Formats: sequence, C-alpha cells, structure tokens
Amino acid sequence: MTLPAPIETYFTAEAPQDGARFAAAFAPDAIVHDEGRSHRGPAEIEAWWKAAKATYRHRAEPLEVTEARGKTVVRARVSGDFPGSPAVLTFTFGLSGDRIADLRIGG
Repeated sequence: MTLPAPIETYFTAEAPQDGARFAAAFAPDAIVHDEGRSHRGPAEIEAWWKAAKATYRHRAEPLEVTEARGKTVVRARVSGDFPGSPAVLTFTFGLSGDRIADLRIGG
C-alpha cells in the first residue's frame, strides 16, 4: 500500500523525537478533528499528538487506503493503552499540495 508522503509521516513518526517532522507534514492552517475536539495549526497539532502518544502509547497500522470525494481515507488498526484496544479507526485526510490540510479521525 502506497500512502502520500505526508500521510506516511503521520503513521510512521515516533513521539516525541519526530515532533518537528510530524508537524511539518501539516499545512500552516491545518485542522485535526479527534474525539470531539479540534486542533489547529502545526504547533497545536504537534502538542495534541505528543499528549495522545504519552497518554495512550498507541500505534496505528494502516490496513487499506481509498479515495473518496477528494480525500484520502485510511482504515487503520490502532492499538495502545485504551479501552477496546485494538480498534479499527478511519482517518480521513485532506491534502493541500504536499501537506495535510485537514484530518478527521473516527470509528
């Protein structure tokens, strides 16, 4: 399975050491929607990602990738320290050039 470079970075970056690389995958005005909250801009998104990694120590393994309505949709098995682990979640990415412009994470 081939993922666009910024999405590959999303799934392969390790916290906290790859924080700058992770943040650089997002456009300046990017937004991430997860667990009913929104995180805006690379710095806020990086802080959200580091906090989630520290809390849940999760890993996401992409299972399949499709395109729908101009978005890249990745189903991934997410495992970590949370109830119901592992779970299959859907990551819907909007890209702008070579960066992630928006991301919605859901069940």
